[in-house]
Amino acid sequence: MRAAAAGVAVGGCLMVAVQLPSLWRQFTSRTPAPATAVDGPADEERPVRLALIAAVLLFALCRQSQVLVERFLASSLPAGAISHLNYAQKVAQIPMTLSLMVCTVTFPVVARALADGDTARARARVQRDLVLASCVVLLGMCAVIACAPQMIGLLFQRGAFTASDTAATADVMRVYALGLLGQTLVGALVRCYFSAGRARWYPLGVMGVGIVATSLIGALAVGRWGVAGIAAANAAGITVTAVLLLTGLRAAPAGDAPGAAAGVTVGVRRVLADLGRPVLASVLAVAAGVFAAGRFASPVAALAAGCLAVTAVFVPIALSALGVGAATARRSVRTVTRRLTHGRTR
Repeated sequence: MRAAAAGVAVGGCLMVAVQLPSLWRQFTSRTPAPATAVDGPADEERPVRLALIAAVLLFALCRQSQVLVERFLASSLPAGAISHLNYAQKVAQIPMTLSLMVCTVTFPVVARALADGDTARARARVQRDLVLASCVVLLGMCAVIACAPQMIGLLFQRGAFTASDTAATADVMRVYALGLLGQTLVGALVRCYFSAGRARWYPLGVMGVGIVATSLIGALAVGRWGVAGIAAANAAGITVTAVLLLTGLRAAPAGDAPGAAAGVTVGVRRVLADLGRPVLASVLAVAAGVFAAGRFASPVAALAAGCLAVTAVFVPIALSALGVGAATARRSVRTVTRRLTHGRTR
């Protein structure tokens, strides 16, 4: 365990070391700083910057406190419960991380559009990103739910991690995966509130509501369903936060919606309609994946068959439901790949 902790520490230091040269060039650059806006002096902008940083950091802190709530609830359960929950979360979160890469790449596009006053382009970009990121995470969620025992078995079933641990962790991971769409939407939507460079306290408030929901549901469910009840509370709490963040960005006159002052509004009904069709496709994909994975005794073969079945069912249905043809899909993949390769966002 000390070796694993040392690896994490060394890896974190190397991540900082890789970025230090770029940071040093920024500090030592002789390029003149941008002129101060005419609507206020520099000393008036500094509190705004600090408030923005505080809003972002407090939101991140509040979101991470969800882990503390889950661990506290799981501490009253038998030995191994926290480990099952931790393994399930780490594996299930991989699709969410992949989906948020889309929003990370296109975030400068939204910020540039808002800086130029082009709210229509920012709105269109945000709505496309929400649907695309949701499709990516739903595809991963289907694979996680359909092939959970095979994934956990291949990754962890050795040594003291027995077949019973695999079954328990897989059951928890399937429940936890139900909240992946909410996790992705929260990560994508919160960028809209901070993309205009202004401090927004609404995300912190709704994240607090989600934490309260997670705590209450978890406290009620842990006694009856154990770790699965905690995972269900996690999914419910983050989904509540995602719904509140989305409604906060509803298209409305300035000042009528919490997100309106941030510069980005979205058509909530349109987004929900676009998300509803991939969700229906994911139900069919999970059924196909479970059926295909159950045909093989080998974990490797079952995992491969399940993932292939999920992809074969989900991708065509999702693309057709969204009105995207094969040629358009290929162009979108090439565009994203080119941006990732060359670092371009426009």
